[in-house]
Amino acid sequence: MAEKDQNIPQPTALDEVNRDNQELKDKVTLSQKYIMWGMIALSAIAVIVLVYIFAVRNPGIKSADEAVGQADFTLAQGNDSLALAQYQQVANEYGYDAGNRATLMAATLLFQKGEYQQALDQLKNYDAKEAIVGAAAYSLEGDCYVNLQKYPEALKSYDKAISQSDDNQLYTPLFMLKKATVLREQKDYKAELKVLEAIKAKYPNYGNAYRLDIDKYIARAKYQAGE
Repeated sequence: MAEKDQNIPQPTALDEVNRDNQELKDKVTLSQKYIMWGMIALSAIAVIVLVYIFAVRNPGIKSADEAVGQADFTLAQGNDSLALAQYQQVANEYGYDAGNRATLMAATLLFQKGEYQQALDQLKNYDAKEAIVGAAAYSLEGDCYVNLQKYPEALKSYDKAISQSDDNQLYTPLFMLKKATVLREQKDYKAELKVLEAIKAKYPNYGNAYRLDIDKYIARAKYQAGE
């Protein structure tokens, strides 16, 4: 038995090297296949993205811009009812920035018509992503709630407007003043006083710019708050 084993050729060092080289080659080939299929997948995704941008998104944006532009023109001519219908159509049928703006315009026109709940329903679809315009949308939402006598909801909306406006010297104190007015309506004079004093401290020029006697309102709130 031992003699038979001695007759079997033993692997040499060169054989070991060749075997290792073949295993490495097989692994490299397999890796190259994975890389190739990965590149094919990425290329396919890139093609899909490009098709979407140039065949769907860009034409969609153009159509939305044209549609909202037509609604703007109708509004400029004084036909509010038709403009409202056009804005609502754009808001329902298009996305993009034009559709978002159409949503806000439709809500504004509904508010002006006294249709406060419908305006709120429209605003639910609005994306308040811009600082000032977004804050104005939250303020409009608060105004709707005030007219519906839903004061807690109005306060929440005005707080959102205040936060979104990012200390804008013109708009932030306006939203704060609206909040103070609602607090006064709720007879929460201490909270009203706190907001009014914050307006005076953070925006000292606001009252003078708009001929608004903040000190008078502060004195009134102090008296009614018992301070």
